[in-house]
Amino acid sequence: MNKKIPQLSIYLIYTGAAAFFFSLVFTVNQVYYIEILELNPFQLVLIGTVLETSCFIFEIPTGIVADIVSRKLSVIIGLVLMGIAFIAEGSIPLFITVIFSQILWGLGYTFTSGADEAWIADELDGRNLDGVYLRGAQVGQFGSLLGILVSVVIGTVRVNIPMIIGGLSFIVLAIFLVVFMKETKFKPASTERNTWKQIGYTFSQGIKFIRGKSILMLMVGMSLLYGLYSEGLDRLWTAHFMQNIGFTKLIELKPVVWIGIINGFAMVLSILVVQYVKKRMNKTGEIKKVWMLIPINILMVMSIVLFGLSGNFSMAISMYLTFYITRIINGPIYRAWMSKNIKSEVRATVLSTYGQIDSFGQIIGGPLIGFIAVKTSISTAIVLSGIILSPIIVIFIYVYGKYQSRETKGTKL
Repeated sequence: MNKKIPQLSIYLIYTGAAAFFFSLVFTVNQVYYIEILELNPFQLVLIGTVLETSCFIFEIPTGIVADIVSRKLSVIIGLVLMGIAFIAEGSIPLFITVIFSQILWGLGYTFTSGADEAWIADELDGRNLDGVYLRGAQVGQFGSLLGILVSVVIGTVRVNIPMIIGGLSFIVLAIFLVVFMKETKFKPASTERNTWKQIGYTFSQGIKFIRGKSILMLMVGMSLLYGLYSEGLDRLWTAHFMQNIGFTKLIELKPVVWIGIINGFAMVLSILVVQYVKKRMNKTGEIKKVWMLIPINILMVMSIVLFGLSGNFSMAISMYLTFYITRIINGPIYRAWMSKNIKSEVRATVLSTYGQIDSFGQIIGGPLIGFIAVKTSISTAIVLSGIILSPIIVIFIYVYGKYQSRETKGTKL
């Protein structure tokens, strides 16, 4: 029976369903933490720090499972672990349960990370992967939007129910893949790889290549700054709306509905913006990308600071959406510029190193921002997040100056 379903269709079903289930959980989980568990800002940020640490620690070992045992098995294990984590989180309203669930779902996520894309690449013999991944992303976007809507509707009854349903759905998806997912072209990698040394080796090799080029050294600082500011803001923006700002009185809606509206509207805007940016990217040279990144990051910093200082809903929502959109725009332009400056033969290693540095920043910056929020206020902590990010502007201006100097002298950066 499973032979009648093309594996590309299975991949698209998996991608759309996973995005839908994630949205079921993530649309309401921050409201659940604040309303039901009554967590303070430090606890909110600590949740993200535990999750990020879990993903960081387990990324390489679980990746080895996908490479030497089975892509299919790795994805199925990951889905089951995430399902159990979300069921536990939504069923037992305790902070310690939430912490445990972050460790478990971080572990589960790393089992799926990369294994799903590697699986479909194997089954399709590497044909038309750009188109396949783009279709998967588009299906995922639709699934996420639908998930936000369903989560809000169910969450108005009880805010934890979407989390439990999302968890159960991940397990059902795993069972579906057991039956319908084929793995006919998988070739195990050598079992001689040392899983625990791989992280250190990747990091050290990345640093070795980075040290030889000034522009790559500057990107180390950028990666660290992007990590340091982000975790605290991502975990505190919902609390800032619910506890400090409130929502407009023109329409009486529950907080879970307002958060769903904000998330949904921001996602629709981001889809439109990313499509526009993609069309412009191919026509934009390297120096132009840096020039674009300067005002984008200025707007990011300003919107974060003004969001923290906002005293009313109108200003807060406009500043949050401004930050959200500029962050979305920044992503592809920054990654394209970064990749352009890294030699092809070392690109994966160096990008992985930058990812590890970003993770370090999140692990360090999250608790710091959370501690500041507890000792002062959430508003102050958010403003501090913007201040932490602000040196990125100086770095981009410096890099732009270096590009101009290079063009004048005809030398390499």
